[in-house]
Amino acid sequence: MQNHVIRNKSGLINKGDTNAREHVVYMIERVLAEMNAQTRIKSLMRLEGDTLYVGNRQWDLSQKRHIYLFGAGKAVNAMAMAVCEILGERITHGIISVKIKEPTDKYVNTDVFVGGHPLPNEEGLAAAKAIIKMIDQASADDLFISVFSGGSSALLTYPVEGITLEDEIIAQDQLLKSGAKILEINAVRRHISQTNGGWLAKRIQDKGAELISLMIGDCVGSGITNNRNEPTEFWGTLVAPDKTTIADARATIKNYALADLLPRRVMDYIMDDARIRETPKKQFDRVTTFVLDNVPDSCEAAKKIAAELGIPLMILTTFMEGESREVGICMASICREIQTNHRPIVPPCYVVFSGETTTTITPESSGKGGPSQELVLGFGIGVREFSKMAIASVDTEGTDGITLNAGGVADTYTCKRMEELGSNPYTVLRNHDSGTALELLGDNIVTGNTGTNVCDFNVIYIDA
Repeated sequence: MQNHVIRNKSGLINKGDTNAREHVVYMIERVLAEMNAQTRIKSLMRLEGDTLYVGNRQWDLSQKRHIYLFGAGKAVNAMAMAVCEILGERITHGIISVKIKEPTDKYVNTDVFVGGHPLPNEEGLAAAKAIIKMIDQASADDLFISVFSGGSSALLTYPVEGITLEDEIIAQDQLLKSGAKILEINAVRRHISQTNGGWLAKRIQDKGAELISLMIGDCVGSGITNNRNEPTEFWGTLVAPDKTTIADARATIKNYALADLLPRRVMDYIMDDARIRETPKKQFDRVTTFVLDNVPDSCEAAKKIAAELGIPLMILTTFMEGESREVGICMASICREIQTNHRPIVPPCYVVFSGETTTTITPESSGKGGPSQELVLGFGIGVREFSKMAIASVDTEGTDGITLNAGGVADTYTCKRMEELGSNPYTVLRNHDSGTALELLGDNIVTGNTGTNVCDFNVIYIDA
């Protein structure tokens, strides 16, 4: 596991505006290192004899018959490895579903499935069935430890009876292409699932067993993680209650005109009051949840790093949503204001923001890329007549959209360099082909698994 390495760092900074690029690439790398879940868990959890300490809580393992580990998500590799390193052979059995299996990953008594993301696959379904089997044979004397991060809804999938895996794949594909926000998408996904929306936690609680839940939050709108040692309420995912409702799921379908695009079996189930069931809505009293990081924490980490460097930093927002290219163009206009009129902050400075932008994909789209890559290209278009500024944007777990790149870098020379290679930036955006274009420029950020997943982190450096 490479915790904090941008694999193509030298190639990213040795072109264009090298000074501005060096600043944004440095900040990305430092933030990802700060938020690595393997480090986070090892600072939170320890074993002394038969006593397991997690934050300010403790468990007597001599009173537990078995210890089971399970989880899913784009950062679950690092999370599960940390638990395995601490507990070792005390883990009776573990089951995790990862997006990318790294050759350096090491686990104890744990089966690893490579699930599908952003679309589910057969291996993710097999992992879900195996976890349910493990839970169903447990007793009240057993302890479960779960490790979850963003991406788990796709990586660990089990549709309700009457809906096939193929139905769910088609449904998720249409939802992701619709331009709907992630919470709107989740409202549908959770209500056609046997696992998502808290059902796995309910299954454990019904057995009378305990669950220690280690979470990385990827919900836009969450607050800063102030005290990792203190258990907290959590919402969403497979091991926490759900705030979305059946009405929310139906509203998403209506608002984004999806009724004729979703599989008939999915529509029939969602619209059938007699068949569909509401997800769990109350916190589970046998579940103790610790949150390692939330979406705003990337910006908080950047703030501390900038203070070390003595460079002013403005956190613009940790609630960023919207169409990726438009967000990029909007950020460019803010940076032009900063550089020209020295407001709302005086350069040289950093501007950071986090959240989760989306791209609306049409049938005519033919390109390859992801929201972060599209955002930086929009920014590049917006600043092409300026100088001395650059942006870096990453999906913090290391894969942007359907690509294996984490994101990209752009500066005031990006559009000119593209045109010199015979590529039109506006055509690229229309075709949602930012990934291909940035790859030709050598401006795609490559990290592999980062060990975290707090949606998107974006950093801009503006020189005077």
